[in-house]
Amino acid sequence: MYITITPQKMGGNYSKSSADFVGYLEKENQGLEHQDTENFFNQYGDEITAEEVIREIDGNTAKLEKHEPRFYSITVSPSKYELRKLQNSSQDLKKYTRELMKDYVTSFNREIKGRPVNIDDIKYYAKIEHQRTFKGTDFQVKENQPFATKILQLKTEIRNVQEGRTEGNIKRMKKEIAKLERQAPHQQNGKRVVQGMQKEGNQSHIHIVVSRKDASNRFSLSPGSKYRASDVKLNGETVKRGFDRDKFFKSAEKTFDNTFGYKRNFAETYKARKDFVKNPNLYFAALMKLPANEKALVFKMMGKPRVPTLPNIPTNQAQLALKAFKKLREGVEIAVKSSSIGI
Repeated sequence: MYITITPQKMGGNYSKSSADFVGYLEKENQGLEHQDTENFFNQYGDEITAEEVIREIDGNTAKLEKHEPRFYSITVSPSKYELRKLQNSSQDLKKYTRELMKDYVTSFNREIKGRPVNIDDIKYYAKIEHQRTFKGTDFQVKENQPFATKILQLKTEIRNVQEGRTEGNIKRMKKEIAKLERQAPHQQNGKRVVQGMQKEGNQSHIHIVVSRKDASNRFSLSPGSKYRASDVKLNGETVKRGFDRDKFFKSAEKTFDNTFGYKRNFAETYKARKDFVKNPNLYFAALMKLPANEKALVFKMMGKPRVPTLPNIPTNQAQLALKAFKKLREGVEIAVKSSSIGI
């Protein structure tokens, strides 16, 4: 499960309206018959139009400063293993979204009129998408870029020869291009991965647009708060503030597992991903203590064909063997980029 929470882009040429973002989410519906489209939905309704989403989000911005985002975008991308557990991607992901947003509101350390924030206090709209394309920021595109640059240079040289500006062996250059196309490290269906190429396989995921203001348009609820969930004294009174992202991510994972009966592997857990980033020694110590069959599954999910032969790693992280650590980390860092590890 991979989840991101992103504030509305502000400043420069970006519009204060949600129209551009909502329009972007409508891209998959272009050219489809009505019965084949995916519509926006929320906690209680389906078949919500893009126009209604824009009207409701843009009209729910009372007393926000110019620099403050009007909405947040939450993107939820289940792994291929999680998607296999679904019977119907669209309906199952709608069901999950409605449970997920209950986790979202309980992650606020806020009160409205003396009670915790609940699902009816937020204004959100979600949409299921089933396609993805490679972006320029994807590591596959980045790591293929040196080959793309050389190929472009050779194509330019060929054009110069064809138009009489220079001399050269076109046949040789075309062979070199074909060689570079094959040598590029990231391929899909025998073709070099490039920006804009549609990703193969089940790519179903969820986009959620959630208003910065609560449903009454009176209170600000920011999941991007710089404050961790805490209680502080303000003018002599205790005030709750903040949003607990750790709690939200862990709950999102648990809700998926409970909803669909999913048996989550160590490599897929939020805790494992967090340990890998913040305390890799602890991550590898935990990994090596797994039973052999679970350990093998971890490496399979990370793209490794088998568990590498390594010396025993002591559980005391101060005594972790540096050589073994480096060998493991090199493989896992590559795997993390291409797998679904963590949130």
